[in-house]
Amino acid sequence: MSIRDVAKEAGVSPATVSRVLNNSGYVHEDTRKAVLQAVKKLNYKPNEVARSLYKGKSKLIGLVLPDITNPFFPELARGVEDYLQKKGYRLLLGNGDGKQQKEIDYLDTFVQHNVVGIIASVDNVDYDFLSNMNIPIVMLDRIVKDLPAVYSDQFQGGSLAAEKLLERGCKEITLVRGPMNIHPVYERFQASLAVLQEANVKVNKIDSNLSFNGAKSRAKELFEKYPDSDGIIACNDIVAVATLHEALRRGRKVPEDVQIIGFDDISISELVYPSLSTIHQPIYQMGSKAAELLLKEIHNEKLDSKRYKFSCSFVERETTKKVGD
Repeated sequence: MSIRDVAKEAGVSPATVSRVLNNSGYVHEDTRKAVLQAVKKLNYKPNEVARSLYKGKSKLIGLVLPDITNPFFPELARGVEDYLQKKGYRLLLGNGDGKQQKEIDYLDTFVQHNVVGIIASVDNVDYDFLSNMNIPIVMLDRIVKDLPAVYSDQFQGGSLAAEKLLERGCKEITLVRGPMNIHPVYERFQASLAVLQEANVKVNKIDSNLSFNGAKSRAKELFEKYPDSDGIIACNDIVAVATLHEALRRGRKVPEDVQIIGFDDISISELVYPSLSTIHQPIYQMGSKAAELLLKEIHNEKLDSKRYKFSCSFVERETTKKVGD
């Protein structure tokens, strides 16, 4: 289906159809109605890329995320998409997989498709590359030098997790540290560690990636290496759930024998049993705010701030004791 088919159906020239669709130039009202009726009858969908090249701008926004299998990131994407859709924009999505070349390929692809802005949650693309793209960019859940960014207070969240286990009487706490190259994950680990090191408790550390399958083997190692752990702070909810499964498999009572706190507050936190206590990030709102900042950048509107930091909060469920128990 092309613009020529619409022109033939309406009995006008392709140029007239173009003027109607792009709302440019004079077209008699009867002719406009005929074109719009033809568009509706043929269910014609204009080629957004072609239109953007003709008009010099598009309504396309690029979004690249690290791992769409982690429910945290689809919820971020939904916040972005819903805001943009209300403003008449459409989203192109890329899954960077935490791989530099894949992240770069998606960024290049977005530019080739004439996007007017990009929201990026990338770990392996440096400031020079991003700033040289000459297109408005907002970082989401990541910080890269002085680029506009939306994120949550990881230091507050990590500190809060440690404080909650201390309040609930834990004496040997194991921190499951995520990849050090992922800044927000590493920052929350550092915050928890700083609080615990000032307290009169034993602190253990073990590394894990952020996937469920990867965390399963690390959870086994955790309980073999640190069997007396009575508190565990996981680097995200997926790792926390893997740790919870292993604790129950070994006959450890949760939260009586061991208390577990995750991070993110994704939907799975409420679905597992016992339900997971965790640090809440306002994920959807973060995505929506990133979209808002990007559109302001695109329209050259003044930003009150180039950085927007959300607060975290503790969500108490069943993998932690009540204070005083």
